[in-house]
Amino acid sequence: MQPRASLDLLLKTLRLPTFQSQHDGLARCGEREGWSFDDYLYHLAEMELEDRRQRRVERLLKTSGLPFGKTMATLEMKRFSTTIRRLAPTLAEGGFVDRAENVLLFGLPGRGKTHLAAAIGHELALGGRAVLFTTTSSLVQKLLVAKRDLRLDAELRMLDRFEVVIIDDLGYVQKDQQEMEVLFTFLGERYERRSVMITCNLVFSQWDRIFNDTMMTACAIERLVHHATILELGGSSFRTDEAKRRNTGMTALEEPSASTAPGI
Repeated sequence: MQPRASLDLLLKTLRLPTFQSQHDGLARCGEREGWSFDDYLYHLAEMELEDRRQRRVERLLKTSGLPFGKTMATLEMKRFSTTIRRLAPTLAEGGFVDRAENVLLFGLPGRGKTHLAAAIGHELALGGRAVLFTTTSSLVQKLLVAKRDLRLDAELRMLDRFEVVIIDDLGYVQKDQQEMEVLFTFLGERYERRSVMITCNLVFSQWDRIFNDTMMTACAIERLVHHATILELGGSSFRTDEAKRRNTGMTALEEPSASTAPGI
């Protein structure tokens, strides 16, 4: 076997695809630039690590379930309070994940809770963290099916692979006792171990509508807020304002001005 073929085979066996595809071109570049062997090896290893990082990020985004387009770049940050504008970039860095803390986002419908949570989750995934975005109803139904099939522990272990689970629309979940029990179990499993981000349109005093049990409600709130950043989103509805802008634009197009109206 030729040395070149042997090298390619070795690199393939070692699962170094970037080494395999780039070593020839980088060697010629190194010759032109006068690199030492250490320089050449360093640059090659650097390229391999960067390609691995990019592939990992692609996998994390693919499995995250994050809604398409809800990123920091598309977020109208100016509409949020000064406090939220200050905290959002810090949360996106992921320090709260390292400390197994939670982030709770409260506000009426249309205030940007889902978009902000998803945008933070997107930044975390870009940083190499495993994130899962799910609606409350979807999560609860998945846990109920797992409990029915006697594999709830396995499902919880699978969810534990995600450093952050973003639970959207907590306030819309139904008040079925079994649903609340599996949700409470999930939150308890992550307490002080893994992070959750929750969006909710109900303040804590209204959470008895969610858990339908005074003791369970108190325990859930205590565990969630023990190590948590709480964001309150006010202002007007994003969706309502967007609809008004769209309707205003349509009216302007449909109604000609005096200077352009026919017969004037």
